[in-house]
Amino acid sequence: MLIHRMDAPHKPAALRPNDKVRVVSLSSPVEAERLDRGTEEISRLGYGAVCDRSAVLGTDGFFAGTAAARGAALREALTETGTRGVICSRGGYGSGYLLDGISLAATTEPKIFAGYSDVTSVQLYLWRKHGWVTFYAPMAAAGLDAGAGAAKGYDKASFVRAVTETQQGYTLALAAQTVVSGVAEGRLLGGCLTLVEVALGTPWELETRGAILLLEDRGMKPWQVDRALTHLRQAGKFEGVAGILLGDFPDCEAPAGTETVEDVAQRILSPLGVPVVWGAPVGHTQRAMVTLPLGIRARLVAPAGTLNAPPCVEFLDAPCRP
Repeated sequence: MLIHRMDAPHKPAALRPNDKVRVVSLSSPVEAERLDRGTEEISRLGYGAVCDRSAVLGTDGFFAGTAAARGAALREALTETGTRGVICSRGGYGSGYLLDGISLAATTEPKIFAGYSDVTSVQLYLWRKHGWVTFYAPMAAAGLDAGAGAAKGYDKASFVRAVTETQQGYTLALAAQTVVSGVAEGRLLGGCLTLVEVALGTPWELETRGAILLLEDRGMKPWQVDRALTHLRQAGKFEGVAGILLGDFPDCEAPAGTETVEDVAQRILSPLGVPVVWGAPVGHTQRAMVTLPLGIRARLVAPAGTLNAPPCVEFLDAPCRP
């Protein structure tokens, strides 16, 4: 089964005070001190972090354990009854190895699943194969560890609202800027640019027609961003897209006298004629990271002019069920 843009999403149960959440490592190795700070922050948020340290801190070359071990941990986390959420420890590289072996039953109830970066691969899989709403959100050792409101930390209000809201939509203001003004409605989908691109040709390739497409990354040269956006354009992923929301692409400085990533994005995406917002503090950002539910309908508002209110995302539905 593949989920298409008009199918109803499968929402996770909202987190409640004292609920337990499982911490898993799906990609690169994790620093113990950062993991500890992140699990402490989960406790401060009112949830219980369930963390098998020997597994979460595992190493196997540049992976956080063998693919078999990481895959088994992911399957258990998604299906166990004692936890109501899954928060990844960090990104890096390696989650793509796990996708062929997830094999969730169609009757598996969705859980809160939070992460970003390399975790995009799992989020794409859960959306296309099972229709799960997931959360582009801080991770235990990549955001939560730095604390609420801190540089390279996370935005507490948007995280808590996303994983607990069951009754209504809400608005999230973005410290970002308009590239192409306008208003767009569609399902918010996407994630890390590199991972969205490499999903092309796989069963979990995104169907982007009618979507508000989130794209962000870090450490890419402007011409590498150009290559990735051009690939997506040539693959038809911008045809019929409703709007585009871009991160702030840190560590992507351009050589002197050449285009910046923002220049590249404006040149390639402006001709699409849809609203485009640049520089939101999502995923890889030096600022406090906001949390975005993926898979629910949203409205991207990109005002014209610098004197107007900043861009925002209006979520048109609650991300969670009771």
